[in-house]
Amino acid sequence: MENEKKNPLSELMHSAMEKVREMVDTNTIVGQPITTPDGVTLIPISKVSFGFGSGGGGDYGKVQPRGFGGGAGGGVKIDPVAFLVVKDGMTRVLPVAVPPVSTVDRIVEMTPDLMDKVEKYFDKKKETP
Repeated sequence: MENEKKNPLSELMHSAMEKVREMVDTNTIVGQPITTPDGVTLIPISKVSFGFGSGGGGDYGKVQPRGFGGGAGGGVKIDPVAFLVVKDGMTRVLPVAVPPVSTVDRIVEMTPDLMDKVEKYFDKKKETP
């Protein structure tokens, strides 16, 4: 265990993970409440994803280390998901719409509206003799 503490790769990984831990805390996922003048409280909810990687190597001699090279990197992605809306003791979830990315996503998003229009069209045809 003592040898691991002196290992430069372990120190590098520990330092990088501490920085990630500082960035990602509970306030990132469930944000601070925002109260509007009319008494509505909004609480932002987010999805947090992060990745981390590190590596290194060295030429260790029998008496002392001769050299070490290493690196670490990480990334954090925060996506807003919804707002909790609290008003007069009632709580609602207000989802945040994500814009469609591809043509298939656009078609899936448009399907409910399209079905409503088709249904109304056929209802009108049935009503007229």
